[in-house]
Parts: sequence; structure tokens; C-alpha cells
Amino acid sequence: MSQLPEITVLAHRFTPIERCAHLVDTMPQRPTILHGYQRACYTPATDTLHLPSPACFQSPEAYYATVWHELVHSTGHRSRLNRRTLTDRCRFGDPTYAKEELVAEMGASYLCGVCGIAHATLDTSAAYLQSWMQVLRHDVTLLVQAAAQAQRAADYIQNLHPATDA
Repeated sequence: MSQLPEITVLAHRFTPIERCAHLVDTMPQRPTILHGYQRACYTPATDTLHLPSPACFQSPEAYYATVWHELVHSTGHRSRLNRRTLTDRCRFGDPTYAKEELVAEMGASYLCGVCGIAHATLDTSAAYLQSWMQVLRHDVTLLVQAAAQAQRAADYIQNLHPATDA
């Protein structure tokens, strides 16, 4: 049995952002959030978010931007918005995978704006979005479709119902 190398993680003091924490706590049908993992990801099969410990992030804003990204992924679960870019099987780098990543990052950006932390996450989000746009640059409708799906996901997380909420 091989032994895994030790990974040194610099921990920062973590102070939750009240507005962000409240939004996470009040998300309808929120998936289970588990901390202590090496990387952030959403696992549809178990409907769980796996995240590093909050203190491992450079700032509370960076933590919540990551949480938003993964929670937007979770809105695509069959029990929520049933988004094909999440429910259909695809491989890393496929256009469907890239579209789901674009939806997740755009939705996370919306939620950062809602919580007033967009200024602290803008550069990272822009670089991430740009990398996925290169994969999908031949689909002229992609940006509009992804933006609409990202808005639906952000609305879901905020428990907003566009047909009834003004």
C-alpha cells in the first residue's frame, strides 16, 4: 500500500459573512455540505458538496464564491431544476461540461453580487469564464442560454419564484 504525500495547507482565520451564510442556510432542498476535502466539487450521485475547510481559503469571499459555484451545480440535480448540462453524462472538456461550468460560474457571480462580494471575486471569475468560453466559442447562443440557466439557479438558491415574486 503506497502512502500519500502530505499536503501543507496554509489556514487563514475565517469569519463568516452573515448575508452569505444566511443564503446558504436558507437554500431550499440544499444538498449536504461536507468540509475537509482537498478540492471543491459537487457530487450528483450523493447530492453533496465537498469543500476544503473554510479556513483554507484566502478570504471569506473566496470561500463563498466557491460555495456558490458548487451550489449552482447542485441546482441542476433532478430533484431541483433538472438541468441537462448536469444530468447528462459528459466528460471533462466536452461542450456540455463546459456549458455547465459556465452556468455555475455565472450563477456564482450573480450570487456574489447579491451578497455584495462581487468586487473581491471578479478577477478570478473572469479568468475562469474566459477559459470555458474558449471551448464554446463556436456556439453563438451559448452565452444567452447559460446566463438564463445561471439566473434560474441563482433564483432557486435565493428561493425566488419569478412568476410570483416582483
